[in-house]
Amino acid sequence: MAQAYFKAFITGYERMVAWSDLLDQINVFPVADADTGRNLKISLAPLRQLADNPDVVPRNLIRAATGNSGNIAAAFFYELLGIDNAERLPTTIQVGFDKAQQAVVNPAPGTMLTLFEALAQAMAVADKTPDQWDTGAIIRRMQETVSATSETLPECKKAGVVDAGALGMFIFLEAFLGCLTDRMDQDRPVTEIFAGKLEIAADYHPGGTDDAYCVSAMIQAQGSGEEVRRRLARLGESMVVTEGADGVKVHLHTASREQLRSGLEALGHVVDWAEESIAYTRPAPAQTGAVHVMTDAAGSITVEDARQLGITLLNSYLVVGDQSCPETLYAPEKLYAAMRAGTKVSTAQASMFERHQSYLSALSRHPRVLYLCVGSVYTGNHATAAAWKEHGDPDNRLTIIDTGVASGRLAVVVLSTARYAQGEADPEAVVDFACQAVVRSREFVFLDQLKYLVAGGRISKTKGFFGDLLHMKPIITPTATGAEKVGVVRHRDDQLNFAMARLKDNFESGDAPLIVLQYSDNRDWVEQSAAERIRGFLPAAEIQFRPLSLTSGAHMGPGTWAVAFLSPENPSPVVSDDTSA
Repeated sequence: MAQAYFKAFITGYERMVAWSDLLDQINVFPVADADTGRNLKISLAPLRQLADNPDVVPRNLIRAATGNSGNIAAAFFYELLGIDNAERLPTTIQVGFDKAQQAVVNPAPGTMLTLFEALAQAMAVADKTPDQWDTGAIIRRMQETVSATSETLPECKKAGVVDAGALGMFIFLEAFLGCLTDRMDQDRPVTEIFAGKLEIAADYHPGGTDDAYCVSAMIQAQGSGEEVRRRLARLGESMVVTEGADGVKVHLHTASREQLRSGLEALGHVVDWAEESIAYTRPAPAQTGAVHVMTDAAGSITVEDARQLGITLLNSYLVVGDQSCPETLYAPEKLYAAMRAGTKVSTAQASMFERHQSYLSALSRHPRVLYLCVGSVYTGNHATAAAWKEHGDPDNRLTIIDTGVASGRLAVVVLSTARYAQGEADPEAVVDFACQAVVRSREFVFLDQLKYLVAGGRISKTKGFFGDLLHMKPIITPTATGAEKVGVVRHRDDQLNFAMARLKDNFESGDAPLIVLQYSDNRDWVEQSAAERIRGFLPAAEIQFRPLSLTSGAHMGPGTWAVAFLSPENPSPVVSDDTSA
């Protein structure tokens, strides 16, 4: 019974993740910073661990909670995790709502709290066993509640959209309840349910948020809970306070980080602190060309790239110790510090259900979609998308390309194609461009140590031991048949010499190619030493810096860096050079 209950949480999370871009695009309350989907993905990611390690999930949920929406949702779901079957759910949802309501210092009507209240009221009259619940009536009640938020919250009314947090929880809970009762219509697009309320009005302008910061902190506070909450209430706005095993988790907005830090330290020991500037973020651009580009985050494409170019990014997951997070939302410095400390790190693909929902989400919001898929030799994403297309795309609006590549090589293909697509009206021209970009793409990845590939099972322990013993630094390139070794050197200077030789094989000094330099925990060296050498040869080149895809970095390890580029129309072949420098 517990596994079925846990599966419903995971299903709800996966569906919400697939539609999270939409939540960011309509996020206007409490501030229009386009991060509701992002924050919910981070905050509720621990739910994915319920299948394998359920005991750590409640604690990790409070630790991971970020942003206004994430902290409120974490307070609600924390209570639901206190039971292990659905028969006690009606009563527990009321407790969850009460806890979430109490966590918000100044709750506003028309948010996810209103949705939790409506769900609690609908569940209160439900029969005791899930198979007797009127799931359709419960979902309709939630749907009506979310729809009404576009009139309840002044900011939502001005923007002409529903509340992003309430919508995110509807998407989650519809799948959650549907999974529990085996009555889920997984093919019903969210865009159909809330048609006309999912696009911000062209004349919408939010209130000012200049010089404000969003802070999440964990404190081990002294004194009673009520006294702590009363003193916290004077420190900032949009405050959410939840209690967990590690202490009191506080989220708020402030104009003075120093004053806030001092106030929190007066309450107790600050054990964790995270901050980011609050600024109005315009939604991702509407599709201006003929095709919307979608790709896998296994290419070194960032969330910022996706937002600026209107790209849909499909994540895999990192598991670092006992914590899980979408790969594009985990801090690279935390990953490599954990790897150097010997923490167990692994990667996991998104489930079949999450990927299917992602395809549905993209096609529901864009007339034509081009999916530039990571090479099928690395994941099963291409086969999964192709199988879904047979029944999920009757109008043939989704084009899928197995690029055969990954990492920075996929990045240069995607970046160049997305730019081209913005000004191109012919869908077939975009597809042709992408196919040519795949052929022209090149990448050389420079590893520092082999032991991380050994830990991930990519090479044998013996091979890795002797490689590190002899200070061998392999150079690899991603191809359609896998990662191929194209060289071995002993020093970082030799790596850079190898990269320069390959660039000189492909370009003349007056060329202006797109070059993507990727870093792990060596950003300063890459931006200064490596980029300086390249600019000396190609002063007109467009050099972009990106963190190495973390699903790649989790296997290749700290010290890795890479160079990727699009070669000229008649590219030089990749030549293997196994001689040690």
